[in-house]
This record gives sequence, structure tokens and C-alpha cells, in this order.
Amino acid sequence: MSAALNKALMHAAAKPLVFALALLPFAWLFYGAFTNNLGANPAEHLIRATGDWTLRFLCIVLAVTPLRVISGTPALARFRRMLGLFTYFYVVIHLLSYGWFDMGFDVPEIIKDIIKRPFILVGFSAFLLLTPLAATSFNAAIKKMGAKRWQMLHKLVYLIASLGLLHFFWMRSGKNDFAEVAVYAVILAVLLGWRVRQYMKKKRIQPISTGREQLSK
Repeated sequence: MSAALNKALMHAAAKPLVFALALLPFAWLFYGAFTNNLGANPAEHLIRATGDWTLRFLCIVLAVTPLRVISGTPALARFRRMLGLFTYFYVVIHLLSYGWFDMGFDVPEIIKDIIKRPFILVGFSAFLLLTPLAATSFNAAIKKMGAKRWQMLHKLVYLIASLGLLHFFWMRSGKNDFAEVAVYAVILAVLLGWRVRQYMKKKRIQPISTGREQLSK
């Protein structure tokens, strides 16, 4: 089963298909805005929907490695960069929607709002941290930085996911609606917990390997 799935994921059409699927939420929102079909408050709908999709894509990106390891399908790794860039795409649309519809692109007022409201500050901080990850997601950047430094930088995704969740939590706290927040919290806890478990496994294996090497000398 995993061999067949791996083969399908390596197919030339797989990447264009994933690209089209990842673009569907934006296309649907664009169509809704064009046809005036986004409800009573289209601006709020766009801001919230693009924020939701940013968080969803963050979860998807973090799920790639666990799914790859558990299912034995290394071909999944080839989609991680694209999905990461779509995460950045949706957060940029989210930020632009807020800056345009809420603030009218009034930069001094936007700065004041970021400083004044903690949940905006947290969300903007997540955007700033995500920017260098998007900028260094290409092969040339990996080569220039070196694999080790690149990997260290991209570990920021864990902090970004936490800030994104906190931003969402504070946004929903005004309406005392935490059902969706809890769902994302559980998903992120499972995904990050899996990574901690893998890290602890490696830490346990390394001393055993080192001890065996010393005994064999």
C-alpha cells in the first residue's frame, strides 16, 4: 500500500494537483467576493477565513513529516516546501485583508493597533517570523546557509504555530468561543508531541551507539 502511494505521489501530475487543491480556498474566497456572496460582513469574512486557512496550512506542513515516517512514504517530503509557501501566501492575504478592510492601509494607525492590541501583536510577530522561512525555502538559500543553519532557522515553525494558536485564542476569547481553538490545540499538541518523542528516541539511541563504539575500540 505504501509503495503504491509513494509511486502515486512521485507522479508528474501530483505536484500540480496539490498546487490546485491548495489554491482552492483562495479561489473560493475570490469568487465569493466577486459575486458578493460572503455574508453580511464580507471584510470580516475574508480576514477570518484567510487566518483560518493560514492555521490549517501550518498544521498540514507540520503533519508532513509524521505522516511520511509513520506511513513509510518518503515522497510526501516533496510537497512540504510548496505547502509551506502556501502557508505564507495565506498569511500575507490575511494581513493585507486586515490592513485594507480594517485599517484602510493607514500605516501609522496599523502600527498603533499592533502595539495596542496583544492579539494583533502576536499575529504580526508570527508573520514576521514566517517571512525568513519563506525567503529561505529555496535550494539556493539552503546551499548558501548550509543545511545545519537552515534546519535551525526552520525550527521557528514550532514557535510560529504556537503564536498563531495564541492569536486565534485571543481573537475568539472576545466571543467566548473556544471550540475551534481546542481542535487546533489538540492537533498541534499531537504533532509537536510526536516530534518531542522522536527527539527523545534519538537522544536515547545516541549514548548507546557511542558506548558500543568505545567498547569496540
